[in-house]
Amino acid sequence: MTETTTERYLKPSWLTQHVVNRAVRRLARLGLSPKGLRELRVVGRKTGEWRTVAVNLLELDGARYLVAPRGTTEWVRNIRVAGGGELRVGRRTEAFAIRELNDDEKPAALREYLVRWKAEVKVFFDGIDEHATDEQLAEIAPGFPVFEVV
Repeated sequence: MTETTTERYLKPSWLTQHVVNRAVRRLARLGLSPKGLRELRVVGRKTGEWRTVAVNLLELDGARYLVAPRGTTEWVRNIRVAGGGELRVGRRTEAFAIRELNDDEKPAALREYLVRWKAEVKVFFDGIDEHATDEQLAEIAPGFPVFEVV
């Protein structure tokens, strides 16, 4: 697990949290998975109850990753404690474990994440885009948790 001194978190608006995210999760439940959409299910670290959130599953060089563009969100905190969770699309549910990437491992995943989902996530990257240098991506890496799905 990565040790980070930056606990960056961008809280979603009420509309995003209660309307948009619910609608997107429903798409995943219906089996509609545009560009890697999945419903992430993870056990809550405090309640022990299943929590769900829509995520984009990044496939890169034969590996799969979950990127947290908003930073250290509740799902990030929960998955760190749980050590894994479930990814769901339609009726297919896949249990998985995670390996959190160290900051120096993140630039390629962050760049590809920006390439694939730029329109929906660029606002979270403060002017950094898919054309950023490795040095620029390494500089912001501590604020963006990235997990390999294993």
